[in-house]
Amino acid sequence: MGNKIRLAMVEPNGAGGLIHYAYQLCAALSNEGLDVTLVTGTNYEMAEFPHNFRVQNILALWTLFDPQQMHEPPKNPLTRLWHKIHRTLRRGVRAVRLIRAWMGLTRHLTNLKPDIVLFSKINFPFETYFLGLMQRRGLLLAEIGHEFELRESSGRFAALVARAYAGIYTHFSAIFFHAQENRERFLSLFPFVPRERTHVIAHGNSDWLLSFPARDKSELLAQYGLRGDERVVLYAFALARQSCAAKLVIAGYPTKHIHMDELRKRIHERGVSDDVILDTRYIPLGDIRPLMELAALVVYPYHSSTQSGSLQMAYTFGKPVIATNVGGLPEAVDALVNDPARAEEMGRQSRRLAETRFGWNTIAAHMRSVFEDLLKRGNG
Repeated sequence: MGNKIRLAMVEPNGAGGLIHYAYQLCAALSNEGLDVTLVTGTNYEMAEFPHNFRVQNILALWTLFDPQQMHEPPKNPLTRLWHKIHRTLRRGVRAVRLIRAWMGLTRHLTNLKPDIVLFSKINFPFETYFLGLMQRRGLLLAEIGHEFELRESSGRFAALVARAYAGIYTHFSAIFFHAQENRERFLSLFPFVPRERTHVIAHGNSDWLLSFPARDKSELLAQYGLRGDERVVLYAFALARQSCAAKLVIAGYPTKHIHMDELRKRIHERGVSDDVILDTRYIPLGDIRPLMELAALVVYPYHSSTQSGSLQMAYTFGKPVIATNVGGLPEAVDALVNDPARAEEMGRQSRRLAETRFGWNTIAAHMRSVFEDLLKRGNG
């Protein structure tokens, strides 16, 4: 095609893993020759990084990282009632803010008139109304299928919400998944979506972190109370079922369903308090590199997940990775901690994967070919 493809990528969350992903994807697509605009939240945390694309941080929403979610519910009935009322009121206020943001986003994209609008993730069923409105106004829509299942809900309500979500996918002319297995699972759940509208791309590495000014590792050692010669296993918010010959650092902001008081109680009951370090912050960007450098091994014990951006961080820093939900996880961790040669080889393989299979150039080239085909066919 003679003219540059004008692409607007929408990621409402200005902080966290999805905006890191969006930043790297936008940079790669721009390098591939697209004219890229990222539309995101006012709390855009990548502003200090180099950009070869435009950023419009116009969406005024709220932070996803709420420390109040990490405490046990209060035992006093009146306090519980007040917390429930407060949460309900807060949800109402946020719903109004979200609807206003979508109204503004729809107007903004209609005026911008990009060739393609690429959404990072759709969070609520009602957003299908605005997607339909954009489509009727002539916008061509696509999505990155980061998540398409309700993993933290169950029962009749979850089934009802799942049916409501189904309408969302009728508006997309292309949906990208990070694994063939994810694609097949999606098509089994939503068989009305034509297979030719679905595509598989790699997730992409986290090489942007290699040039980010990092906190001195000695400061993190002091914060955790570690000696420089102690081996560390970094857990992406989970708890080992048995001890191993290393300190366990459980790091990262937990989901809203994890109560920290209960977790601390479990750590104490299992007799591993001296070997477990909890760091439940939203990890600052400057702390990611020294945290990875501390780790002899990084573990992602997901119960379910379609992909993991944080796993790519471990690959980027050449760390051996275990990602599984099977019962033998602690034994595998212990074996690797006590076999440095094997762990080192796994780390080298991680870095090779980051540079090859998960390189952004190949991902961007594939996506560009999909977009060009869509525009040639005028598929809406």
